[in-house]
Amino acid sequence: MARCLVQEQELSVKQSCQAVSLSRAAYYRKTRVSVNDTAIIEAFNAVVAKHGRWGFWKCHDRLRLDGHAWNHKRTWRVYRAMKLNLPRRTRKRLIRPIQPLDVPSLPNQIWALDFMSDSLYPGRRFRTLNILDEGVREALAIEIDTSLPATRVVRVLEQLETWRGLPQAIRLDNGPELTSQYLADWCKNKGIELRFIQPGKPNQNHLLSASIDLIEPRY
Repeated sequence: MARCLVQEQELSVKQSCQAVSLSRAAYYRKTRVSVNDTAIIEAFNAVVAKHGRWGFWKCHDRLRLDGHAWNHKRTWRVYRAMKLNLPRRTRKRLIRPIQPLDVPSLPNQIWALDFMSDSLYPGRRFRTLNILDEGVREALAIEIDTSLPATRVVRVLEQLETWRGLPQAIRLDNGPELTSQYLADWCKNKGIELRFIQPGKPNQNHLLSASIDLIEPRY
């Protein structure tokens, strides 16, 4: 509590300790990790090394799924002692291989997914999810809403599956909706290959842009 007053309310250490009836010696005393917590430390290190952007509860749930029965109070104590609760500056750098941009000769080989956005007259923003077949340059679906999360993307793909079938691969960018684990798991179960364009290379999605021009109204 005293540390919270110092960090969030910007009080001095003396004022914070007086407010919660804590000695300054106890405030500066470092938390010691017990030898019995070695297994928890190793488990946390393994999770954080793989998922550096996860917070406490995601890490704790991962440990429980891995079969560890430690309660959240114990894991939180070790988590804080390891200073994992402090902001971690992790730079997420995506590395995508260069994908061939040849136009397929048959339908349902490669679909392209991308988002477009615009605003209504009052200023409210909306987005469109565009799904096109690169082989025949056919617009299969245009979903419009103010929010289009990954679950909505999967729902549109399931609707297309009922009458069109599914492609062998999908070309898409690195947006949060399209890189979500939910979409990745669904495509894996359906046997669909995900072909991500390289970050900062929107020209690699030129086939989608050219196809969109075909469906835009001309005035």
